[in-house]
Amino acid sequence: MPKEVEKSETTSPRRTRADAQRKMADVVQAATEVFATSGVDAAVREIAKKAGVGLGTVYRHFPKRSDLIVAVMRTQMDACAEAAVTLAQEYEPGEALAQWLQRLMDFFATKRGLAATLHSGDPAYSALPGYFIERMHSSIHALLDAAVAAKAVRPGIDAEDLLMAVAKLCHGPDGEEPPYARRMVQLMLDGMRCVPKP
Repeated sequence: MPKEVEKSETTSPRRTRADAQRKMADVVQAATEVFATSGVDAAVREIAKKAGVGLGTVYRHFPKRSDLIVAVMRTQMDACAEAAVTLAQEYEPGEALAQWLQRLMDFFATKRGLAATLHSGDPAYSALPGYFIERMHSSIHALLDAAVAAKAVRPGIDAEDLLMAVAKLCHGPDGEEPPYARRMVQLMLDGMRCVPKP
C-alpha cells in the first residue's frame, strides 16, 4: 500500500476527532454564555449561532438539553478545580487558598440560576454532586494543607466543611449575592488565619 494512502487513512480520523472535539467545546462555551444571560431555557438556535455551528451539530453532540447543561456544569467544575494548580504556582500558600475560595465562590454564585433545574429530580443530573466532590476534594485539600504548613491558616480546619461553608455563604440577600458572598468569604478567611502568640 502506498505510504500516501497510509498517511491519509491514519491522520484523517484524528483530524475529524479533533474537529469534533473543538466544535463540542465551542458549543459548551456558547451554552455557558447564553445560559448566563438568557437562562437554561434559551433557544438552542441561539446557542448554535453563538458557537458558529448548525443546529444539527448541537443535537448530534447533545441530544437533550440536560446533556448540554451537564456538560456546562462539568466544564465549569473542571476549570475551578484546575485553577487550584495555577494559583498554587503563582501565590504564596495562604493567598493561593484565599484566591481559590473566591474562585469557588464565583462558581457557586454564577450557577444559582441553574439551581431549580439541577434540583428538579431529573436523573440526568444525579451524578453532578458526586462529580463536584471528586473534582474539588484534591484541590481544596492540597491548598489547605499547604496553607497550614506555611502557618498562613490555623490547623484543624476540615476541608469538606470549608467547601460547604463557601456554598452556604453564596446564598445571601436577594440582589446582593456576589458582593455579600465575597465579603463573607473574606471574613471567614480572616477568621482562619494564624494569630501570632504574644
